[in-house]
Amino acid sequence: MDFSAQQIATFVQGEIVGDANATVNTFAKIEEGKPGCITFLANPKYAHYIYDTEASIVLVNRDFVPEKPIKATLIKVDNAYETLAKLMMLYEQSKTQDKGIASTAVIAESAQVGKDVFIGAYVVIDEGAVIGDNTSIYPHTYVGKNVRIGDSSIIYSGVNIYHDCQIGNHVILHSGVVIGADGFGFAPTPEGYNKIPQIGNVIIEDNVEIGANTCVDRATMGSTIIHKGVKLDNLIQVAHNVVVGANTVMAAQVGIAGSAKLGEWCVIAGQVGISGHLNIGNHVTLGPKTGILSSIQDGKTLIGSLPAEGKAWFRQQALVKKLPDMYRELNALRKELDELKKDKTN
Repeated sequence: MDFSAQQIATFVQGEIVGDANATVNTFAKIEEGKPGCITFLANPKYAHYIYDTEASIVLVNRDFVPEKPIKATLIKVDNAYETLAKLMMLYEQSKTQDKGIASTAVIAESAQVGKDVFIGAYVVIDEGAVIGDNTSIYPHTYVGKNVRIGDSSIIYSGVNIYHDCQIGNHVILHSGVVIGADGFGFAPTPEGYNKIPQIGNVIIEDNVEIGANTCVDRATMGSTIIHKGVKLDNLIQVAHNVVVGANTVMAAQVGIAGSAKLGEWCVIAGQVGISGHLNIGNHVTLGPKTGILSSIQDGKTLIGSLPAEGKAWFRQQALVKKLPDMYRELNALRKELDELKKDKTN
């Protein structure tokens, strides 16, 4: 379906510079733009592409001033990146949603399935499960006993949701996600390790998205909780009884040990490790590969395997580069000092 620059500008409350009748039907990166595509410019590093792009329409910030003529039609908005995200969401919602239940799906008699759902081939929905309206469950997914999934959620292929877990509305679980596997609980004995039964569950609130092959373990007792609006990348481990605050985001390969509590609006970069039983405040930012061994107050930014606050960490890294020279200077000073001591004793 084609959309004109005028239609798009009206929807996003933007200002057109160029041909209001230019039409698009898909999206592209600015450096790969083709006729019929809409793209955007938000990062000044990519500004040089706007003069050569073949895209028909480019979203730009209102303060953008071109240095030379541009072939594409511009739509000026307050925030080009946010506007693109809004348009992409609209585009995604315009697609026809899959409906119906595959003949090879296995649904227990006691399970409840809502209206306008899609349940793909070889899906298994166990006893007592409840599936909300407009929810899509793709092939080879398992929904365990007494699981509850809300409305308008998307469960992609190969997801496993263990018994008694709760999934909210508008949740997206990507392929390979495991919700509610046993937490890592073992009691050491002289003969080995005895398993501690994990009798809790996992609660995932509304508008959460969890990336491929991420695992959220069930609680030993009570619940592991992922609060509303959280976004988890691929390959993340969330251990038993962890609580992740609303609107916190995490990049790939983060590991959170048991019973850690994370606040709201935190930003956790890739390969961060957080020890168990810690409290991480609200609006905390943790840089890549940061190792957290103690609780953190609200608003802190920490970086590094031996974490320090942002500016202090960068100063430390600058000094690390100078360590070989400093070591040579120290050895030279030590030799001079030894020679002075010899002269003094003589």
